[in-house]
Amino acid sequence: MTKHDNADFRQIAEHGLILRGQVGSGLHGVTTGGDDRDEMGVCIEGPEWVLGLQKMPFEQYEYRTQPDGNRSGAGDLDLVVYSLRKWARLAADGNPTILLLLFIPEQELVHRNDIGRELQESASMFLSRQIAARFVGYLTSQKEKLLGIRARRTNRPELIESYGFDSKFAYHMVRLGIQGVELLTTGRITLPIAEPDRTWLTELRHGRHTKAEALDRADASVAELTRLAAHADLPEYPDRRLINRRLLDWYGRSWGAPLSDAVLQ
Repeated sequence: MTKHDNADFRQIAEHGLILRGQVGSGLHGVTTGGDDRDEMGVCIEGPEWVLGLQKMPFEQYEYRTQPDGNRSGAGDLDLVVYSLRKWARLAADGNPTILLLLFIPEQELVHRNDIGRELQESASMFLSRQIAARFVGYLTSQKEKLLGIRARRTNRPELIESYGFDSKFAYHMVRLGIQGVELLTTGRITLPIAEPDRTWLTELRHGRHTKAEALDRADASVAELTRLAAHADLPEYPDRRLINRRLLDWYGRSWGAPLSDAVLQ
């Protein structure tokens, strides 16, 4: 159990849920048959958790089938449900994992109400050219783990024994580049990943491409993301005032007490 897993937080996540779906390898269509299931959700917490004097403010609820610190395996569930305010802040900052929720197709959704549908339909208001740097940052983190720069050990020694490198780090590195370029170019992320990239990434996870090939693809994506950071047809930064107005609308409707945007003046 973590600090984000308690009875109060679970109740908030369940009762205020507006959107929840799969965000792991199954969503991307790149699986090995032994993957756990990763899900993400967004909820609207009650007014007492936004305006009241709670000892611990609600930001997210987490649930894992396995005890904290234990590695998840096939059939296990890793779930995180964010408050809408925290999720929106991370989305506006361009967090690649957070942004996936905007593009989850209906067949991969566990729950969506009217506000959740509107949130997905408002994807464009969270997009900006700063996303490029965020994707490069996450890609670079996976690259450093792959090369042993950031993490000297892996919790997947069986992959190194089989392929000579951690193919899951390599897969995430290349995937982030592919999806970052698509998002900056089209304003969307295709889920599951479109062919031929899906097959190539699946082959990479099974060690059928070399570490050098993966690094070459990642470097090419970084170069393109760097170019798109200056030239993508997106604003430099998201319109946070617009996002704030939508948050007021969604929270007010959820609470049954419309909120005026006069507080933003």
